[in-house]
Amino acid sequence: MNRDTGGANLPALRSHNAALVLDLLRTAGQDGISRLELAARTGLTPQAVSKITARLRAEGLAADAGRRASTGGKPATALRLVPEAAYAIGLQLDRDELTAVLLDLAGERVAARHAPLDLGAGAEPVLTAARAEVAALTALAHAEGGGVRGDGAQGGGGQGAAIPGAPTPGSAMPGGVIPGAAVRGAAVPGAAVPGAEVPGAAIPGPAAPGTPIRGGAILGVGVAMPGPLDHLTGTPGRVTGFPEWDGFPLREELARRLGLPVALDKDTNAAALGLALRPGAPDSFAYVHLGTGLGAGLVLGGAVLRGGRTGAGELGHQTVQLDGPPCDCGGRGCLEVLCLTALARGDLAEAARVLGTGAANLVRLLDIERVLLGGRAVLAAPDTYARGTREVLAGLGLPADVAVAAGPYAVAEGAAQLILAPLFGK
Repeated sequence: MNRDTGGANLPALRSHNAALVLDLLRTAGQDGISRLELAARTGLTPQAVSKITARLRAEGLAADAGRRASTGGKPATALRLVPEAAYAIGLQLDRDELTAVLLDLAGERVAARHAPLDLGAGAEPVLTAARAEVAALTALAHAEGGGVRGDGAQGGGGQGAAIPGAPTPGSAMPGGVIPGAAVRGAAVPGAAVPGAEVPGAAIPGPAAPGTPIRGGAILGVGVAMPGPLDHLTGTPGRVTGFPEWDGFPLREELARRLGLPVALDKDTNAAALGLALRPGAPDSFAYVHLGTGLGAGLVLGGAVLRGGRTGAGELGHQTVQLDGPPCDCGGRGCLEVLCLTALARGDLAEAARVLGTGAANLVRLLDIERVLLGGRAVLAAPDTYARGTREVLAGLGLPADVAVAAGPYAVAEGAAQLILAPLFGK
């Protein structure tokens, strides 16, 4: 698990201990958690917890959640996270559509937007479309975060919230989180952080060191797109069907235009990350995604397996038919071309059989215990794909469970989670 929080806006909140406390406040939900419970679960002294929570309250990140029933002494006051203290934006750049979501500090989806997109049109129109969606969600975040809550706490902390692990110029951005999750690693190092806001932009940049964060602040933008790509350098590779993206500095250029930190990862990795963080998720599974392409996100030991160049999980380009039909990747007989060809002619049963074959290869190779299906094509006929995949696995005597578990925002929400994780020490 990556413990590099990438820097914080105030030295008082840079410590791992503060991030632990903030994470427990998040997972406790609106019912909150008492200081004594925080001390017991973190191993910190009550005095240390009191100092940390006092800072969190002063900075608007925590608020009272009522009193616990008395056990003979003074009733303990419970504390909770203030979700509207800050937000993260997630973008899914698909081949023909842009999906954007706004998540609050607790990881809850506040808003979602869709726009048509032509990934093959080149960088300029794609970056322009992305910037427009970020501007729209930023305006909404400021509106959501500026109000006064019913308990009297100023939304987002009228005093100015300093977020543990929030990016500052020059910092790196790892990780990801979703509401109520017992978070396990899968960090994304190396997010770009711009030096200045683009003139005339309606998108405020990150706070400078020592500057309080206003309610409704956007902490950063996570971007997910088809692979291959290099999450360390923030550059796409030869995206299947769109070789013009090869080597384009997407993360750096988008960060410059937005005036915000940006993290980039593959779409399947982003979705797998979100699924891995859900309560009760198995330690090892494969997320198989069928939409405009076919790919997989792999989770082993609770962490997303990316590979050194984010090349892990390129399921769609496994050769399963020697001398088969040509694929846009340059190969022949790839799972993706066979599956998409069946889908194009309306043979969903065959597409499901091909998908199941790919899933079986993953189960055999990695000894995973579960296969989770998602993507636009799967969601259009979930029973067909789940049944077809189960039949292939059962026919081969493979015991892995199969479920359709990802909704239409799984990739975009996973992208936003790349930004949120460092705040909680993940």
